[in-house]
Amino acid sequence: MDAFETGELVAAQDRPGAHTYVDFFRKEVLSLGMSVWPAGGEDTQQPHTEDEVYVVMAGRGTIRVADEDRPVQPGSVVYVGAGVVHRFHSVEEDLHVLVFWAPPYGSRGEPGAAPGEAAAH
Repeated sequence: MDAFETGELVAAQDRPGAHTYVDFFRKEVLSLGMSVWPAGGEDTQQPHTEDEVYVVMAGRGTIRVADEDRPVQPGSVVYVGAGVVHRFHSVEEDLHVLVFWAPPYGSRGEPGAAPGEAAAH
């Protein structure tokens, strides 16, 4: 069994020197990662080759998907299709976001930067 506690994932990202994006689970058809955008930070990610589902675990901000903005907070769930332009902005409180990828991140060729990263893996 693979099992995770979301509180522990969030706490691990709060450590000094922690990466802003960490993959922590990968199977044939799905991968999971945790991403953090600091308050006032900039999201520079590019569209990805995989579908994504974002689940906000902590923090507040706004996500833009294509040309639509939506406020996000703990409990918000947002689907972004492969190739769709999206980014978080107006981050008021550090955003800790669980990211589901299908198929797994980077499995469809050269990916864009992962959420919270400036460059590809």
